[in-house]
Amino acid sequence: MGGVYGSAIAMALENCPTEARGLMSGILQQGYSLGYVIAACCNLGVGGSTNSWKTIFWIGAGLSIGVGCIRVLFPESKQFIEAKRHKKEHPELHKNAGASAFWADCKKMLAKEWRMCIYCIILMTWFNYYSHTSQDSYTTFLLTEKEFNNAQASRGSILMKTGACVGGTIIGYLSQWVGRRRAIIVSAFISACLIPAWILPTTEKSLSATGFFMQFFVQGAWGVIPIHLNELSPPAFRSSFPGVTYQIGNMISSPSAQIVNAVAESTLITNFKKERVEAYGPVMGVATVIIALGIIFTTAPGPEKRGARFELAKVAGEGGSDDNLAKKVAELERGNSVAEKGGAREIETLPVHEKV
Repeated sequence: MGGVYGSAIAMALENCPTEARGLMSGILQQGYSLGYVIAACCNLGVGGSTNSWKTIFWIGAGLSIGVGCIRVLFPESKQFIEAKRHKKEHPELHKNAGASAFWADCKKMLAKEWRMCIYCIILMTWFNYYSHTSQDSYTTFLLTEKEFNNAQASRGSILMKTGACVGGTIIGYLSQWVGRRRAIIVSAFISACLIPAWILPTTEKSLSATGFFMQFFVQGAWGVIPIHLNELSPPAFRSSFPGVTYQIGNMISSPSAQIVNAVAESTLITNFKKERVEAYGPVMGVATVIIALGIIFTTAPGPEKRGARFELAKVAGEGGSDDNLAKKVAELERGNSVAEKGGAREIETLPVHEKV
């Protein structure tokens, strides 16, 4: 499962026109939220009993296998096909290609880009805390603090992640114009401002509405991440770099739900019915504010390479060179131009790796 993310975003975005990558990034990332919506709908259907998670698990496993089978029917990216063709036609240029060449390139990349690696891991740690803290215990919050039944809590979760699907797509698209960092910062700031409205209401309609808009901006910020990570990556590592930095951040943030649950369950508050309940709302709210501020202060001074032409780079470990590719990259470097295409600012420069 960990190997899917980096490969998926590289394959989707390197085939996409530069000016459409923000939109595609948002759509791609919200597959995650769509899966959550499907799971919540299934939970609503099976009744939410103690053992119903097994049914949800097998539904999810079946869908994953189905997606894998469908993917087999589609071709590889044009970059992969072109590289394979070139390797077949010019084997002498690729005689040093292989695992040893990849690891040699990897060592050179880490020596040159170690600061970027650390920055992206920190950013992904914040982001994974952001999503998990604001969603993983949300249904429990509705069931315990707001005393919803299973159907009400499931409906609230469905509407919450529907907002995520919409927000991720829209803000990912807008990042093509306003910039990756600006889109992330504004989304994180608005989500922090929405927290009182997110946890204080008591009715299903009010909580569903505020949950929708909360996740609109949480996953709106997330919708920028696939393309932002790809653009920050060393071009030759545009698949492995995003995948590894994302998963290390995911690993570091993995205790997020347990931390929220442990603190909430050890702290009692009085709810709107004057009953003593576990403090899921306040704990989630305080944690999300801290995390949103962490994202803002990490992203603001960070780098941005909107419009980077990473798809032109040869992947690490291939060895040799493609004359036509080298010519294209050289032209882009000499031009160092900034083009305005359909209102989107496209930076036509490519940080060239030693193996390009």
